Amino acid sequence: MFGIIDDDTILAGLSTDVYFLRTEEVLANKGINPNVVAEVTTPATGILSGIDDVAHLLKGKPLDVYAMKNGTLFYPREPVLYVEGRYLDFARYETSILGLLCHASGIATKAFKIKAAAGEKRVVSFGSRRQHPCLAGVIEKNAYLGGMDGVSNYAGAQLAGLQAEGTMPHALIICFGEQVKAWQSFDDVAPKDVPRVCLCDTYADEKTESVLACTNIRDLSAVRLDTPSSRRGDFQAIVNEVRWEMDIRGCNNVEIFVSGGLDEQDVRDLRDVVDGFGVGSKVASAPPIDFAMDIVEKEGEFVAKRGKLGGKKQIYRDWSTLDDMILLSGTEEKLDLEGREPLLGPVLQDGKIVADFPLEKARELALSQLKFCEESFI
Repeated sequence: MFGIIDDDTILAGLSTDVYFLRTEEVLANKGINPNVVAEVTTPATGILSGIDDVAHLLKGKPLDVYAMKNGTLFYPREPVLYVEGRYLDFARYETSILGLLCHASGIATKAFKIKAAAGEKRVVSFGSRRQHPCLAGVIEKNAYLGGMDGVSNYAGAQLAGLQAEGTMPHALIICFGEQVKAWQSFDDVAPKDVPRVCLCDTYADEKTESVLACTNIRDLSAVRLDTPSSRRGDFQAIVNEVRWEMDIRGCNNVEIFVSGGLDEQDVRDLRDVVDGFGVGSKVASAPPIDFAMDIVEKEGEFVAKRGKLGGKKQIYRDWSTLDDMILLSGTEEKLDLEGREPLLGPVLQDGKIVADFPLEKARELALSQLKFCEESFI
């Protein structure tokens, strides 16, 4: 009904570019099926995600897959994953392999940039409405993995094993016809463990509504300013004015949460005057990472096309600096690699999944790399 390709079709390799099916036909007809190594690389820098999805896509096929862990910061031209086996065992899956990695890593990378800009301030993913609803789980999982502190989509959060969070829409206030009744009704009905956050920009300016909220809602946690850019002006000045007016009324403990078309530069500009951010479109609609998959070895021979580096490789990282070395596999013993760890580890061995993919571990890994690249990612 909603134009969704189902799991069985994807697992059958039919969500693919048709030329892979034609390639299969040609190679099978001519009896050609070499043992190859195919690696995935990109000219970009970012946060890797989607390795677990690739593992489940290729599970049960006579292939070996090695990859970086989800949450790893990768650099241009580094293989983040390689597949080793007979080409016809994975040829038709290239489209889906890349789609899974490109989309997930794009969202995770943008979330990482937003978190780098926010510093210690809280950021929540608000953007699932900007994409097809079937993608809510993909969006929220990868937004969280990349560094967002919370997510708002109910089903997407459940799928990722998270607790959805959020405030209220303008529609609630409009249905009541005025702000105070809407806020008080929310306070009366919402579970006690839900923070009392009032949306303060529906009918009056942000200062007026914030003062109304902090003087009418007893246990107010925060006000949310969702001012659209077309009416925003100097947003930092608006926030400072709201802060002043709440403080002089004894509401020093009420936080200010902002949302509405924010990108990493907006977050960086506002992080010293607000307590949290809701970021939607810029994360949910993040551009995909431009990964490509290329055969680099055939029957043990180097065969990379122009613009690619031949041979199966390993990446060795010094985690104290995030400095990497790309080495041809089998040449490691010639170099001093003390203090470095290999990044490409086994994911599938002869079709059996041999790695696990805990979301919290991937997020911890991503966040552990923030200190090395906060400024460069903004």
